[in-house]
Amino acid sequence: MSKLLQTPHRCNISFLLLADSFLPISSKPSLFSTLPSRTVTYSRSSRPPLLLNRSFAPSKKFLVRAFESSSSDGKNESVDTDPESRGVKRNVDFPTGEFQFKEFGWWMTFLVKLRMLIALPWQRVPKGSVLTMKLRGQISDQLKSRFSSGLSLPQICENFEKAAYDPRISGIYLHIEPLNCGWAKVEEIRRHILNFKQSGKFIVGYVPACGEKEYYLACACDELYAPPSAYFSLYGMTVQASFLGGLFEKVGVEPQVERIGKYKSAGDQLSRKSMSTENCEMLTVLLDNIYGNWLEKVSLTKGKKIKDLENFINEGVYQVERFKEEDLITNICYDDEVISLLKDKLKLQSDKKLSMVDYRKYSKVSKWTVGLSGGKDRIAIIRASGSISRVRSPLSTPSSGIIGEQFIEKIRMIRESKKFKAVILRIDSPGGDALASDLMWREIRLLAAEKPVIASMSDVAASGGYYMAMGTAAIVAESLTLTGSIGVVTAKFNLEKLYEKIGFNKEIISRGKYAEVNAADQRPFRPDEAELFSKSAHNAYKEFRNKAAFSRSMPVDKMEEVAQGRVWTGGDAASRGLVDAVGGISRAIAIAKEKANIPQDKEVTLVEMSRPSPTLPELLSGIGSTLAGVDITLKGLLQDMALSDGVQARMDGIIFQSLEDASVANPIYCLVKDYLSSI
Repeated sequence: MSKLLQTPHRCNISFLLLADSFLPISSKPSLFSTLPSRTVTYSRSSRPPLLLNRSFAPSKKFLVRAFESSSSDGKNESVDTDPESRGVKRNVDFPTGEFQFKEFGWWMTFLVKLRMLIALPWQRVPKGSVLTMKLRGQISDQLKSRFSSGLSLPQICENFEKAAYDPRISGIYLHIEPLNCGWAKVEEIRRHILNFKQSGKFIVGYVPACGEKEYYLACACDELYAPPSAYFSLYGMTVQASFLGGLFEKVGVEPQVERIGKYKSAGDQLSRKSMSTENCEMLTVLLDNIYGNWLEKVSLTKGKKIKDLENFINEGVYQVERFKEEDLITNICYDDEVISLLKDKLKLQSDKKLSMVDYRKYSKVSKWTVGLSGGKDRIAIIRASGSISRVRSPLSTPSSGIIGEQFIEKIRMIRESKKFKAVILRIDSPGGDALASDLMWREIRLLAAEKPVIASMSDVAASGGYYMAMGTAAIVAESLTLTGSIGVVTAKFNLEKLYEKIGFNKEIISRGKYAEVNAADQRPFRPDEAELFSKSAHNAYKEFRNKAAFSRSMPVDKMEEVAQGRVWTGGDAASRGLVDAVGGISRAIAIAKEKANIPQDKEVTLVEMSRPSPTLPELLSGIGSTLAGVDITLKGLLQDMALSDGVQARMDGIIFQSLEDASVANPIYCLVKDYLSSI
């Protein structure tokens, strides 16, 4: 979505509300603090040939030329595209980082039992327990504290891994309800379901309400049950784009948008009344990739032909019985009946109570307790989630977006530390402030000159999010991660006609030819001001594009072909050189180990550099906000608007959803519409 040039007048803020209303953000970053180490063991598996291996061999040429300004004509002279000069190796295999379950030997088994005996009370789990996890709503890419609500992707994945090795856990009972996250997170969870099944323990799914994302996860379970009244809505997928051009025209507002790149649609919702040809093309390809992947994976899992599954979807089936007849679910049962089936699996008598441990309690069990302690070598994990801004706003909380100055402090601390052999940069961001993105890019490059830095993309790492990633030694994305969007957008509102309608007058006394370029919202740009406004945006785009070309060892004209503000799925980005490998965070860790000369079968300690959020003080302050009727979403929007100066490297909001949600209006859109209609 676009962040806009904000003029000082208060009225302008009213029309900026929609700027972030469609952002598919499901997590918030947090301030730096050191946490207890998180440990995981990864083993070497097959290594398929894949794309481009980008190892760093920094030179004086890099240190000088990587950061100098691009030439005005965008030629190659300011961008070093010779791979050999930077030690970039092409056509080198990457380790896959695939999970391989290994039975513990007698000594480790003894140690695990001993550790369980001395475990703290809140880490004790009865033998023969079933881990129950309810996956629904928002799933954050950040760690969560004990005071936090909602689900955390790293903690979900860790619970799957611990349960696979925990002798006290007999299986998993997974409740799956409507999810509010992107496809990359869904793919990561599905991968961990399949990994858990290697342990030989059962995993049973239960779906009272089910769309495409929910079924994509659920069908990976050994067995899948649904109640007779379950809501199944596997009707297909949609992509939506809303436009305010007509609305603004009626109320006398003229958005003066400068977007660079024919696919950069971030300003379209403000200035256009309908979808552009280029935007339609881009969204169609994205939707085809996501829908095609869903059909392929589900048909393979359920042993059906893709055509047969697609025909079933096109019938508009909603009766649960039909899903049973087509073997898309195991049986129709209520929750209590499924629990009885779990008792039968564990050979418990009907009058005995099934021992169950929930997600929140099991998250407190340490990996050390179940024998997954780490090795001597440490890899830092930095999580960067949310909208990018350069400095913190008075309205912001420690967990609101990526704050450039704080992120840079964290990077510098890690660069100076000798504790870490490598770094994983986990990104879940559609971008934001272009200046902040560039400053963070430089610090990431400097860190990568000292030790391996690998980017792992979550749901979205586009525009400013991609800007950060391209400073690393290698980029790993899920096949359905939304990435790229190499382009910029900036805008200013002309409120002349609106002011006339409401009888408002504004006069400005200025000194300097271009002093009013950002301040004068009561009139349109003069021709010379419009030219300056455009040149500024074009310069920012060239900086972005040329640095992307340098970072990816690609000629500028070749980068231009895949830039232009276009959003790609991770798979398509990989085939075009924007991404190095397709996979999750486990693959990023495997690549980091390889680049740090750590054997793949050697255990490493993963150190989370972001503390869980929110803290107790944040929670208490949040209670006050709730009592005052301040919604968190509006609070975040106000924060973003307070920092909306300058050119933005931000991806437009893209919402993929089921047909059942198509009529549900965005609440921020309704808020703005109602406000404007009351003028």
